[in-house]
Formats: sequence, C-alpha cells, structure tokens
Amino acid sequence: MRTIGVLTGARSDYGGIRPVLKKIVADPELRLMLLVTGMHLSPEFGRTIDVIEADGFDIAERIEMLVASDTPQAISKSVGLGVMGFAQFFARSRPDIFLVLGDRFETLAAVVAALPFNIPVAHISGGEITAGAIDDAIRHAITKMSHLHFVGMEEYRERVIQMGEEPWRVTVTGEPGLDSLLETPAVERSELERFVDLPFEPRPLLVTFHPVTLIPGATSASIDALIAALDELQWPVVFTFPNADAEGRLIIERLQHFVSNHSDARIVVNAGSQRYFSMMKYCAAMVGNSSSGIIEAASFELPVVDIGDRQRGRCRAANVIHAEPVKADILKAVRQALSPPFRRSLQGMKNPYGDGYAAARIVKVLKNMDLTGLVNKRFHAGTNSLVAS
Repeated sequence: MRTIGVLTGARSDYGGIRPVLKKIVADPELRLMLLVTGMHLSPEFGRTIDVIEADGFDIAERIEMLVASDTPQAISKSVGLGVMGFAQFFARSRPDIFLVLGDRFETLAAVVAALPFNIPVAHISGGEITAGAIDDAIRHAITKMSHLHFVGMEEYRERVIQMGEEPWRVTVTGEPGLDSLLETPAVERSELERFVDLPFEPRPLLVTFHPVTLIPGATSASIDALIAALDELQWPVVFTFPNADAEGRLIIERLQHFVSNHSDARIVVNAGSQRYFSMMKYCAAMVGNSSSGIIEAASFELPVVDIGDRQRGRCRAANVIHAEPVKADILKAVRQALSPPFRRSLQGMKNPYGDGYAAARIVKVLKNMDLTGLVNKRFHAGTNSLVAS
C-alpha cells in the first residue's frame, strides 16, 4: 500500500486539496497521511481544523508554526518553526510521496523539511505568476524542490519546463479546486442569509482582500482605497478574513471598523468551502485580490474586480476586471461589475482552469508513478518559445 502524505495549512489550499483527499481515501490501495498546520490551528482565523475533522479525514499530525504576529519577522520565524516541526515528524514517519498545493510560506516550510529526507514531492499549481506577492518566489522555489508537477493549464506546464523541469514530470490536470464545485451542492440562499445575518436583496458584494506582501506600505494604502470606494458605493458587503500574512491584522482592523459603521456589512471569519462557493453563486460580484476570484469565480459567471498586483500574471477569464488600488479606479470597476450588461456578457463562458476532474488525474499519477529514483532530477535544457509574462 502506498502512503500519500498531504499538507494543508490554510482554508485557501484546503478547498483545492479536499477533492484529492477524497479520492485518496476512496482508493483501497492508497493510505492518506494528512498533515495540518498554519491557520487551521488558530482560533483567531476560525480554527478551520474543525472543518477538516467534520469532513471525516483522519489527521496524522498537527504541526504548530504560526507566531501570533503579522510582521515580516514573525512570518520568517513561523517558517523556521514549521521546518523544525515537519522535520521532527518526517524523522518519525515518512510518506512514500508528499503532495502539496500552491505557494504559501507554510508549504515552503514543509517542502524544505522534506528535502534532506529524500521524500518525493508532488506540487499542485506550479507555473503560475503572481507578481505582487512573495508567494510568487515561494511557488517557483517549491517547483524546483518538487519531483512531480500538476498544473492548471498548458501555459503553466510550459513555464515549469522553462524552469528546467523534465517534461515527463509535468501533467496538465486543471485546478482541483474546481472539482469541489461539481461535488458540493450549493447552500440555499436563505441558509446563507441566516449564516451571514444579512438579507441578500440586493445581492451583496463578496470581498476577499489579502495583504500585498511584496511592496512595503501597499497593504495599508490599498485597503484604505477599497474601504473608501465601498463607503461611497453604499452597497451591502460580506467580507471574508484575509490570510495570515504580514499585515493581515491591519486589514482585519480596517474591516472591523467599516462593519461597525455600516449596518449592511458583515465579516465572516470561517465560511467553509461550501458556504464560500455558495456566496459566489448568490452575490452580485466579487471584489479583492484573492486567487479564488481568478480561478473558481469564472465557473459561476461571477463578475470579479481584481485590485492591484497581487494576482498580476495569472491567466484570467472575461469575468475579471482589473483595478488599480486607488478609490476612483476601484469604484469605476465595481460599478461596471454590477452593471446588468456586463453580467449578461458572461453567460456561457468557460473556466480556463479546467473541467472539474483534476483530482482523479492527480491521484492516478500518484498511484501509478514509479517512485524508484524519482528524486534524482536532471535539468531539462530544451528550448521553449513561451515568454514569461
């Protein structure tokens, strides 16, 4: 029996990895070794480990690593604590292959710890570009430390190969987060209204805004511009919590102040994947800088206003309107997103990130790949016409 180690460190990556976990558990020839860390263990961020347990997954290890601060120093310390915690676990018990998703610092810590143990690493969502966040460098570093790659589209496959990865190691699977949209029924609108304590008439904006980690001072200026635009717009809003990145608590303070002064605004600390995707179905538009606005929202034909540079470089569908992080530009973009003609123009659009069957493709490779010598990589020096955007 092959043991598949899987990491989840935040609600954002859990939504993507959950369909893969279900496929692993359902296969009698595979054994799941689930490692949980980061925001999942933090009461401040909703203690989303409870969601994982409610989904019925057995947790092999809980690895505490988050420092109770959001300064750059605290994030670096958290990475160090994570490396030590994962190293201690791998010294006791190691999977046959270790699956990770995305580009967060928790994932970097786990992969760094796995490297000296010669544990084969499989990485989901490599080859993407997010030029406005440190996640971009983290993602590419994880790619170079990984041995198998599951990417969202052909362009991302070519970019991973550009980085010197051998083509046979890279499989276009689509993004597994889209699988959840097919597998999970939407929550009824009335139930969402009770959960949020806000009537969805008019349909509210769904706002998910994360720190801009690559540009000093940009987070404060950007969230202030967003708040000013929303204040002038006077439209119902449902905010979700930001990630536990540097300056994340600054965003939370701004949101709490806004909500305290607006009776038609709410903050949701932990909606869970089912409620979050259901809000995409029922909300008027999405605003912020989350990858979910780029990847999952297209499946709902949901208008999205993507603010600033955090997601710059990612392929996007016609539902995404870019806005510079200034009040006037955000306000203009949101009004366009709310306009009936723009919403109608999205009818029948296809999501470029896949068809909702990525998990089966990923698990097939994990199950059947010959692991002998998999960690012995060669640099692929083949030419490629793709120019990184």
